[in-house]
Parts: sequence; C-alpha cells; structure tokens
Amino acid sequence: MASPAQAWTGLWAHPDAQGHRYNDLDYWLELARTAEKGLIDGIFLADALGVNEVYEGKPDAIMRSGGMFPSNDPMMLVSAMAAATQHLCFGITANTTHEPPYLLARRLSTLDHLTKGRLSWNVVTGILASTALAVGVTPIAHDKRYDLADEFMDLMYKLWEESWDTAAAVRDKASRIFTEPGLVRKVLHAGRYRCEGYHLCEPSPQRTPLIYAAGSSGRGTAFAGKHAEAAFTAANDMRSAKRIVSNYRKAAEQSGRSADSIKVFNVATVIVAPTEAEARDLKRTYEEYSSEKGNLAMMSSFLGIDLSQYDPDDPIEYVESNAMQTAIEAMTKLMTARKCASAI
Repeated sequence: MASPAQAWTGLWAHPDAQGHRYNDLDYWLELARTAEKGLIDGIFLADALGVNEVYEGKPDAIMRSGGMFPSNDPMMLVSAMAAATQHLCFGITANTTHEPPYLLARRLSTLDHLTKGRLSWNVVTGILASTALAVGVTPIAHDKRYDLADEFMDLMYKLWEESWDTAAAVRDKASRIFTEPGLVRKVLHAGRYRCEGYHLCEPSPQRTPLIYAAGSSGRGTAFAGKHAEAAFTAANDMRSAKRIVSNYRKAAEQSGRSADSIKVFNVATVIVAPTEAEARDLKRTYEEYSSEKGNLAMMSSFLGIDLSQYDPDDPIEYVESNAMQTAIEAMTKLMTARKCASAI
C-alpha cells in the first residue's frame, strides 16, 4: 500500500524498515526491480479512500501508527514501476462506490497500455463510512454497494469491450487518418450510473484488465462468481479455506461459468531466515514494533466495531454492519465455539 504501513501497523519504525519512504518514487522502483529479480509474478497494491476512525471514534491510533495513513494514490506508481521492469505484473485496488466509472475506465486502460498488458484490477466497494462522508454522500449499506458494483461493471465492460473495434485505430499516415470513425461507437447506459460517450482510449492489450475480488460474504462471493478471474482470502485453517473456495466455485457456476474459472489465493506472511529459530526471533522483533492500538484500530474499521470498548478477553457479539461481514461472523463464531468447548 502507498502508505508507511498496512497490515502490521507501526512496523515502519523498525530500524531496517523502509515504509517511511512510501512517498519516494525510488523506493517503489527498488521494490519493483527486486521483485522481478526474485522472479515474483506481481506486486499487489491495496488502497483505501478514507481514514480508519472507528476505534475510540477518532483516527488518532491509526495516524500515530502509520497504518494506511497517510495514503497516496497507488495508480500513480505503476507506470514508473512498469518502465523499470519487463515481466512484473501489477494489481491495483479501485473503489466502485466512489469512483466515476467513465474516468476509472480511462485510467485503467491507460495503465494497461503503459504496462503492455501487465495490469489487474482489484474491485472493491469500500467499507469506510469516512470515505462517503469525505466525498459528500451518505454511506451505503453493504449489499447495496454490491448491487451498484454489478451495474458499475456492466458499464465498464461496455466502455472497454464495445466502444472500439479492434481495427479502429488505423494509424494510416498516407491518408492522414488515425482513427476510423465508423469503427468507434458511443456507449449509452442509463441506470444508477449514466453514460453517453465514447471510451477515450483505443483498445489496450487486455481491453478488460484481469479482475480480482476479495469479498467472501454471501453478496461478495456472488459478485466474485460473476466477475472475478482471481480472488484472495485470509483463511487461517484448511476447513475455512475449503469452504471459501467451494463457495467461490459454486458462485461461478451459478453465473454460468466453469467452477475453476476463479483462481483463489490465500494470504501468507513469509519471514525468511537461515534457520527456523532465527525466523522466529525476527517475528518476535517485528511484533515488538507492531502497534497494538494501531492494529486494534485497523481491525475496528474492518469489523465496524469499536474494539476500544472491549477488554482483550471480552466476547464480541455479532452485530450487523456495513464493514467486513465475513470477518465479524468468523470472530463471533469462533467465540461461540470456545464457549461451547468450555461448557463441555
């Protein structure tokens, strides 16, 4: 993420950490070159358009720990990193609830051109109420955001796939015609989103970038089944991972796609050292720099629950929220299971 820290808030303060250089382009170029040298397939850039301010009802813990704040626009980094590499791919997170689809389609097409087709888009609907308030709209309920995202994607596909014929950009110097007008069509879309215009970019290498999705709630899974070519999750055990993957496969089939049309990735934090003991020593050191309050603040926004109101051993009851429904369901089910085990 184009921030000092993301998942392990506070880790930027480690003597060897480089997160404080998040606003230095040289840092991103070094990262890109190192990743390509190490045969990494791609760099995935998360993003959030608002500030996490659920914890204690204010953003102080997040601001102090550098977790997702300050936050620069990740799209501005990609063309430079692409120029510094040949094979490295780039995942970009962009929000369907608050981005204008006509303008976002242009930006993603431009990056697909400049990366020569090495671009993917992580489609998110946004969970932060602070984002809605910052852009001057009323926060939208969880499932409604996905309804809007479905229509958003329909318009994006029209712009990318239907506005231009492949041969429209003729580049004919003899006739002095760059684009053949008869091969470019105006997109007409009327709904929650309205569009009457031509896609401003000629067809990029992929036209539609590879699509990622991360939601694993019922509505999020259905969205991924319809649109995603890749999905990622953060299951902590094999049973949960199997259930999540199975749900994605079923959702793809229900959308008329093959079960294996979605590739599912599970997050892992890898700590490398010559021996296991040294790796565990590094982990303990990293934990010392990881901010407890910052991490609680981060999780508060993910859950839509102010965790400052709880003692560490307090049970968390399930509540309806517009945040990550799967996360709160998992935590409350785990707590219920522990209670049952204790009773037995």
